[in-house]
Amino acid sequence: MQIENNSVVSFHYVLREQGGENIESNQDSVPMAYLHGHGNILAGLEDAMVGLTVGDSKSVVLSPEQAYGPRREGAVQKVPVKHLAGKYKRLLPGMVVKVNTEKGAINARIIKPGKFMVELDMNHPFAGKTLEFDIEIKAIRAASEEEIAHGHAHGDGGHHH
Repeated sequence: MQIENNSVVSFHYVLREQGGENIESNQDSVPMAYLHGHGNILAGLEDAMVGLTVGDSKSVVLSPEQAYGPRREGAVQKVPVKHLAGKYKRLLPGMVVKVNTEKGAINARIIKPGKFMVELDMNHPFAGKTLEFDIEIKAIRAASEEEIAHGHAHGDGGHHH
């Protein structure tokens, strides 16, 4: 079976900034599962996976525009500490935190912590970076009607209701 729309795809990946050290990997854990064609992963990565089969490996390079976009200057905001999602023992410059917004929790990087207010860079931590993914396809199956209706994969490595 090849990867196509409405396939549930499970894969391992290693992510790095192009030419740099590994940033993230799921090699030692459950493969990530997603519903192909429903925008569940970066569009450039999803496009590069079309036609792959179980056991295939591939390196995919995504420009900032294909990944998390260019860095936006002026994306700095002062936010009350109470709007941070989760409990943090100590806030430090450079730390990535989750911030509650009208669109849900998003990641932001601390520029300057304070007792009541924190100055945050609201760019995605990978914005402006050319990213390289090394992927290995572990499983492909047809999506269930429920998965298609919900717009995401269910089960191991996917969404749990």
